[in-house]
Amino acid sequence: MANTPGKASMTDDNGRPDPDQAEAEAELHRAAQAHETEATDAVASRLAATAGGHGPVAGAAAGGTTPPVVLDRPGQRSADGSGRSTITGSSVRIGDKVFQGLAAGSGGILLVVMAAIAVFLVWKAIPAFTDNEGNIFTTQTWNPQASPPVFGMAALFFGTVVSAFIAMLIGVPIAIGIALFISHYARRRAATALGAVIDLLAAVPSLVFGMWGLYFLIPQTQGFQKWLSDYFGWLPFFDNQTATTAGQYGKSLLIAGIILAIMIIPIVSAVSREVFLQVPRDTIDAAWALGATKWEMIRTAVLPFGRAGMISAAMLGLGRALGETIAVALVLNSGFRINWHLTEPGGDTFASTIALKFGEAGGSPVAIAALIAAGLFLFVITLVVNSAARIVIARRKEFTS
Repeated sequence: MANTPGKASMTDDNGRPDPDQAEAEAELHRAAQAHETEATDAVASRLAATAGGHGPVAGAAAGGTTPPVVLDRPGQRSADGSGRSTITGSSVRIGDKVFQGLAAGSGGILLVVMAAIAVFLVWKAIPAFTDNEGNIFTTQTWNPQASPPVFGMAALFFGTVVSAFIAMLIGVPIAIGIALFISHYARRRAATALGAVIDLLAAVPSLVFGMWGLYFLIPQTQGFQKWLSDYFGWLPFFDNQTATTAGQYGKSLLIAGIILAIMIIPIVSAVSREVFLQVPRDTIDAAWALGATKWEMIRTAVLPFGRAGMISAAMLGLGRALGETIAVALVLNSGFRINWHLTEPGGDTFASTIALKFGEAGGSPVAIAALIAAGLFLFVITLVVNSAARIVIARRKEFTS
């Protein structure tokens, strides 16, 4: 049987099977089964087609006794058409399977830990809801050691939200401005030095911020607080109705908010800076080509691209502002009442109350439960704030594009 030009033959010139060709096909088939790559699959299929339906590879392709090589890879449509990415096959390395299991397990562990924290807080806080003679949501007092116990979270909620709001109002614009300056205005050497200084600010312990605020910021801002009360006292939150001299101004929610603003600047600035540096160069060049000024380029190209990153950075800063403990505890006078006059002494937050009252609550199960209930409220507030931020980002498609 003569060989047809351009087509492989399984016989020699005398019409007998060619043992060398058959052995080569068998070797290729064994290699394909051992490695199971797309390249060997394609070669095997092509050889089966050109061999005219003979040999082990051709028999596999034609539905013979030897099974074809099949590998379901990540991103490849599976045999059932589901399109799910899986790692299967005898040639997949053990390390790949181990890494896949560790990655999936890490996400699962995080969910389990969050659920365990929530269950613990709810379980331990039950006495605070059942044995409390006051309304835990509206009562403006804190006396869980009394008989009967009377306490509420209204003042703590107010102080936490107001101090965090002041911190966000002051800190986020400054942090974003710093990030824009470092990424698009400063020279390379100056940007590197300034970025390093801002990052080092994040390493300063909160106790140092609290002591600095107590012994330096409060004495240096007493005149400023009196000026706010004298000239802007027509605004209720700047009016101080208890102080008559500058020396009577001091520990207030305004100072706590300023301390928190300084503490969140490094976090918000670092994240925003990295986001601004990721803006596609083509987008920036397009703005320049249209004749935009530096500010117009930032407004039309940089800020829209980094909006989701700025929101995420602000949420990270808000998380620290809500949960800060020692620094806030040092610059606040505990009063357990809602006071809209931000320059007057007083104010409480969930975190500072837990830190200050934990020592005296050791002999009372209800007092311990009250502090754990305060932690539960703080946990829920943080969860709600972050969930709301994710919803805002998800509803605006341009944030995630």
